[in-house]
Amino acid sequence: MIEHKVKALLISSLLLAACSNAGQQQQATDSTTAASTAAVPAKSKPNKVVLFFGDSLTAGYGLEDPATEAYPSVVQDKIKEAKLPYTVVNAGNSGETSAGGRGRIDWVLKQKVDVFVLELGANDGLRGVPVIETTRNLQTIIHSVKSKYPDAKIVLAGMQVPPSMGAGYASQFKAMFTQLAEKNKVTLIPFLLQNVGGVAKLNQDDGIHPTKEGAKVVADNVWSVLKNVL
Repeated sequence: MIEHKVKALLISSLLLAACSNAGQQQQATDSTTAASTAAVPAKSKPNKVVLFFGDSLTAGYGLEDPATEAYPSVVQDKIKEAKLPYTVVNAGNSGETSAGGRGRIDWVLKQKVDVFVLELGANDGLRGVPVIETTRNLQTIIHSVKSKYPDAKIVLAGMQVPPSMGAGYASQFKAMFTQLAEKNKVTLIPFLLQNVGGVAKLNQDDGIHPTKEGAKVVADNVWSVLKNVL
């Protein structure tokens, strides 16, 4: 009888010990899991995208290293200095007209866009393309961006043509950008080449494309407006 009681007490003690150990192991496991979970850092959000869509001025034609010297790259440096969460994408294409941009825009918009900077029209102006045609093409591009990315902010770079294109044409061409900006409620850079156009030392031998130093001035023109959009 006593032997049975002793056995029963031993079994009970073993069960209690087992349960106690199991509880301690579970607590240890829970603590380890909690510690591991807490140690995993939260994923940082990817930077927003500022896409520059333009011609040779944006592409950095004639520069020794367009990847670092073209004005969009200089703007990226300014964004970094300001510690803003944006990454610049340069979608410049040398020789592009507004019609070319219209044909290319859908492909470019496969890239997610948060801020869209539109710099086109200069080649139209130099070729004397009717202002109404350039207006129609730029309007289509703006509409495409708004349709694909309704929340994207749009910045339009204003351009001017030399007086040799005729006073009437030059006036209409310049006014086109202001009119488009007002109609579409987008931000306007009054004149992309302010303090660069016509300044020999800031332009390459062709008198059209900015040098490395000229591109820095263009970047300043862009940044003075863009920084208020970001």
